[in-house]
Amino acid sequence: MTDTPRKLTDDPYGAAILIRRLVMEQGALYWRRYLVAFILMGVAAGATALSAYLLGEVINKAYVDRNVHGIAMLSIATIVIFTAKGAATYGHTVILSQISNAILARNQRQLFAKLMRESIGFFSDRHSSEFLARLSAGATSVTQVLSLLINAVGRDLLSLIALVTVMVIQDPFMALFGFLIAPPALLIIRKLVRRIKGLAHQQFTGNADILETMQESLQGIRTVKAFTLEDTMRARIDANIAAVQQTADKMAKVSNRSSPLMETLGGVAIASCLMYAGYRVVATGATPGQFFSFLTAFLLAYEPAKRLARLNIELNSSLVGARKLLEIIDAPASEPDDSDKPALRLSEARVEMRDVGFAYRTDEPVLKNMSFVAEPGKVTALVGPSGGGKSTVLSLLLRLYEVRSGTITIDGQPIADVSRQSLRQQTAYVGQDVYLFRDTIRANIAFGKPGASDDEIIAAAKAAYAHDFIMSFPHGYDTPVGEHGAQLSGGQRQRIAIARALVKNAPIILLDEATAALDSESERLVQAAIDHLCQNRTTIVIAHRLHTITHADAILVVEGGEIVERGRHDDLLQRNGRYASFFRLQQHNATPLAPQAAAV
Repeated sequence: MTDTPRKLTDDPYGAAILIRRLVMEQGALYWRRYLVAFILMGVAAGATALSAYLLGEVINKAYVDRNVHGIAMLSIATIVIFTAKGAATYGHTVILSQISNAILARNQRQLFAKLMRESIGFFSDRHSSEFLARLSAGATSVTQVLSLLINAVGRDLLSLIALVTVMVIQDPFMALFGFLIAPPALLIIRKLVRRIKGLAHQQFTGNADILETMQESLQGIRTVKAFTLEDTMRARIDANIAAVQQTADKMAKVSNRSSPLMETLGGVAIASCLMYAGYRVVATGATPGQFFSFLTAFLLAYEPAKRLARLNIELNSSLVGARKLLEIIDAPASEPDDSDKPALRLSEARVEMRDVGFAYRTDEPVLKNMSFVAEPGKVTALVGPSGGGKSTVLSLLLRLYEVRSGTITIDGQPIADVSRQSLRQQTAYVGQDVYLFRDTIRANIAFGKPGASDDEIIAAAKAAYAHDFIMSFPHGYDTPVGEHGAQLSGGQRQRIAIARALVKNAPIILLDEATAALDSESERLVQAAIDHLCQNRTTIVIAHRLHTITHADAILVVEGGEIVERGRHDDLLQRNGRYASFFRLQQHNATPLAPQAAAV
């Protein structure tokens, strides 16, 4: 069976299709400005060709006609020509730079907006450094591709046409001879393109690996220092850098492999033209101006011709980054826009899970037909061993993941039938691992309610028992928190997070081990802040320290994705089941629910 011939359109990210797409989708947006740049490039190309032509006239006026007045006039014309060329070059360079900056910004915004429409599951299989690489290198590559095309057509091709015109005018035979170097040069370039593609891909992935190691080392610097991993991380990044350096060296060799032969071919062509032109001047009486004009045009045409010959190499190298960017942008969003769905309307904020099943991976269920009700204005606590599915419950309530079976309703409305934004606007989440943005304390609290007034921010901070320690800083609420809140203690970060949830004033509160990693004093303050937060709100809390949820209206013991016990604290102790065992073991500072791992 013979293979079907592969068409250019079979690969949506093939070079031809990708170039056409970039031109039509991105370059076409700025066609008016490109047109102005083309006109200016034409002026510059014409000026270059005219200067080569005038050089022959100057030679003739000086050495043949001996015409001083003619030389003076041509000199003035030369000044005008070069001034026009300089102005045109400046104009089209600035315009193209501005277009490139606009396209770069547009692609960066587009990629970031697409990432914001992806689900948590999308990011769980990838490292964040990959997206940094795609955002920087990918977006830059798009502008490089368009700039290469525009400069190739507008600057190099127009200049080459204008200069070839001068060459043909001065001596058609020599012009034809000069073109003989093009076919072998193009044949060499064609053989290098496939190798360039592979090396460019290796460079991109290698740079992403460097970013990954750098990011992990800096974000985990405490762990690196504590475990004396400096040499280990240094060895890892040295290996990444060495791999990229090796690939870059190969790229340099391959991409420039054509240069020696092209230079040799160019030298042969120039030498042949010199010999032929010299013979014509000496033997046939041709004017020296014609000789110099042709030679100048030929030499000036050599560089744009060489750039055009290498265009395919440069394009394929840059297209790798553009391809990486568009692969993310083109892929269907894993969390598609659902703003057309009705908004969640709350009356009581009654949350119900009914026969909910969920699995992160096929055949590995995390929740098995789980059902419970979180009553309005009350506290429902989830306790149990690690891996039981407690945190998954909160993720499903926020629709960070979608249930596989069953339904989750709030006031009788299936959350799958309402917009995610309206659902998340009605909930406030505080986790064990608090994330603070690299900004001020004021800004981090205000993230809970964009546009919150200073009075609202301060009131929330006071309710979270954070106002006093905030005001102890020299800059108060304008104190920077550092990356991930590194300039604050764990308890301080937790109280900022609670203030952020308080200022949001959401009717549903989700707490995931909010005090698990704190010392006793910090826990006391944070717990007091949580009590403020939960007042008259429907609260679902995951607890490791059971004494923090003894007041809960309902306690659910979750094991293996199922609720094995439910009731209030005193009732569960009287039953002497799993909860009672768990509680007594904690009271004696033993490992809970042995031999299973400690609760998350």
